[in-house]
Amino acid sequence: MKKSALKFFEELCCAPGVAGFEREAVLVTRKYVEKYCDEVGTDKLGSLHFTKKGSKRNPVILLPGHVDEVGFIVAGIHTSGYLKFHPLGGWAPHCVLGQRVRVFTSKGALPGVVAAKPPHLMTQEDRDKLVKIKDMFIDICCSNEKEAVEMGVKVGDPIVPDSGFTLVEKTVYKDDKKAGKATLAMCKAFDDRAGLFVAAEVIRRLAEEKIKHPNTVVGAATTMEEVGLRGATTTGYKIRPDVCLTLDVDIAGDVPGIEKHQAPAGVGSGVAICTYDASMIPNQALKKFVIETAEKEKIPYVLTCVTGGGTDGGIVHKTHEGCPSIYLGVPTRHIHSHVGILDLADLEHLVNLVIALVKKMDTKTVASFTKI
Repeated sequence: MKKSALKFFEELCCAPGVAGFEREAVLVTRKYVEKYCDEVGTDKLGSLHFTKKGSKRNPVILLPGHVDEVGFIVAGIHTSGYLKFHPLGGWAPHCVLGQRVRVFTSKGALPGVVAAKPPHLMTQEDRDKLVKIKDMFIDICCSNEKEAVEMGVKVGDPIVPDSGFTLVEKTVYKDDKKAGKATLAMCKAFDDRAGLFVAAEVIRRLAEEKIKHPNTVVGAATTMEEVGLRGATTTGYKIRPDVCLTLDVDIAGDVPGIEKHQAPAGVGSGVAICTYDASMIPNQALKKFVIETAEKEKIPYVLTCVTGGGTDGGIVHKTHEGCPSIYLGVPTRHIHSHVGILDLADLEHLVNLVIALVKKMDTKTVASFTKI
C-alpha cells in the first residue's frame, strides 16, 4: 500500500463522524479524492459523490461506502454533572462500559469515560447481570450540571469512540509453518471507513494508472447508514446507477465461540463476497460475474452469508426500477466496538477486485445481469 494511501486511511478512520455528524470525515475524503476524479458532488443529506469518467458515459457503476460510524449523542446532563447518552447505531452494552469517548461541543472536544454504578456497591445478583446502556453515564470530570454547561456541553452533542490507529506486523503461520508476513490495523470506525477507503483507492488508481474502463464510476461516502441507510436512499436516487458494488466490512468469524458456518471469513482470508444479507439478496448473474473475475485474477475470496444486518445495497438495489447489486466486504473483527482489527492485504484485494470488475463492465455485460 502506498504511504500516502495508508496516511489517508489513518486520517479517515481517526476523523470523528458518527451518524448525522459526518462532516469532518467527508471533508477528509473530499480532500483526498478530488484531485483524482472528474466531478465531485453532494446530496442534501451530506453524502459525497466522486466521479471518474471512462470511455463511455454509461453504464454507471456506483461504489458506496458509508462514512458514518457508530457512536452516541448527549441525551441529558445530570445534576451531578454526568452525561446521559443515546446510541447512534447498534451497540451491545458490554462493548460500551469502561470505554473512553470524546464529546464534541461548540467549545471543542472533551474527553470522557463511560461508567456505571461501581460493582462494589452492587448486590451479587446485580453484578451477575449485564449493565444496560440506560443505566450508564459519561464522566467528563464534572461535579455538577453548571460545570458541564460551562464546558460547552449541550443536549444533542455527538459522542465519538476514542481510539487511535495502530499497525501490527506479524509472521503468518499456516499448518504450523511460516507463511509470510502480514500487517494488521487496529482503530475505530473501520465500519465503514474501510469500504469508503476502497472506493477512494479505486478512483485514485483508475486516474493515476490511466486504467481504461468502458463506463462511469461513482464513489460515494454515504451518510447515516448506521441509523437506517438514509444517505444510500438519496445517493441511489440522485446517481441512478446501473450496477451497485456496495463496499463494507464483513464480520470476521475467526474468534472464539463462532462456528465456521456463522461467519466464514477471517482476517487475512481475502474478499468477502456476500451471498445474502437481511437487506438484500444479490443479483445472481452479477454474483457469478464477481466470483469468476476473482478466480481469473487469482484474488482470494470467501463466500459469506450475513443473517443479521444489512448494507447500503439494501436500499440502492430498490432504487427507481431496480439496480443489480452485490455487497463486497473486508473481514473485520470486533465491529461496532471501540477497536476493530483488519488485514491491510484484504483491503488491497478488494481494491484489485473492484478495479478488475470495473474494467469489464461495459453496456453488454451490465445488460446481461438482468436479461430474461
